Amino acid sequence: MHEHLAPTNARSLLAILGLALAGNHLTAQVDATHPLDGEWTYLEDRTEGRALDRLGPPMGATFSMRVEKDAVILVRGHGSGHRDVRVANDGSMTEITVQGKTSRYRGGWKDGAFAYEVDFIRGPGQEPAGLVHREFLVTKDGLIVRSKVRTFESVGLYRHAEDIPMPAPTKATISDLAWLAGAWIQTKQSGTTIEERWSPPRGGAMLGTSRTVSRDRMSAFEFLRIVERDAGLIYVAQPGGNPPTEFVLTERTDTRAVFDNPRHSYPKRIAYELSAEGRLSATIGFLKGGTPRRFEFERVRD
Repeated sequence: MHEHLAPTNARSLLAILGLALAGNHLTAQVDATHPLDGEWTYLEDRTEGRALDRLGPPMGATFSMRVEKDAVILVRGHGSGHRDVRVANDGSMTEITVQGKTSRYRGGWKDGAFAYEVDFIRGPGQEPAGLVHREFLVTKDGLIVRSKVRTFESVGLYRHAEDIPMPAPTKATISDLAWLAGAWIQTKQSGTTIEERWSPPRGGAMLGTSRTVSRDRMSAFEFLRIVERDAGLIYVAQPGGNPPTEFVLTERTDTRAVFDNPRHSYPKRIAYELSAEGRLSATIGFLKGGTPRRFEFERVRD
């Protein structure tokens, strides 16, 4: 199938990346632990002039890399579905084929930044996916990631999760969320239902469960709780019974509650709001911008 796509010329690629062909310019000066190593979590969009609803990460919400003497290893989250892709520093091509899908990588270092491009090869008769260009530069603010896919360019700031400060909780007690108690259901046009059930506030906590039913079978579930801690409230989510993730209450009114965790990949924000008509809406998304997912619930009357 490769004959349907013109191979990328190594010399033109290196010109795009701004890298000299001489090997000494492409050799990274790395220590045993390089600042680029580890898992990175998206924090904010820094693309100039972008509309609020288009803000979002330039690549995965989380990804990880590892720097070696003569290569950078793309460990996870780079969009190809492959793990531990070795991108040599000298601009030579790495080609990986899994289940008939081929990806080609080239990259190198310049002025402290690592850049690579990847060509996701499609099958005969399909349009080429086009080159994806990415550049990674560690700064005092964190890791700046620049990404370009065709003419679409994005810039984002990432940090290691432990370097992202958690927000200070707003003062509240569990009784402030009494309006959330009860059984709530959303029914989609497809017939799929999403239920949330919250116990009344008692003992400094509210307990909740969520269940999604599609075609008369449960397709997803979640254990939930809201607990008092440090003069504020913490929302604890366990989708599918997984280990808990905590979100801090940062905004509150008599009918609205917003919980944030900037260290989490997605969602980073969970908000509940009770309308004047008695309907409950829940939204999940990033801390700023993008298009949050919204769920509309009706109260279940027993």
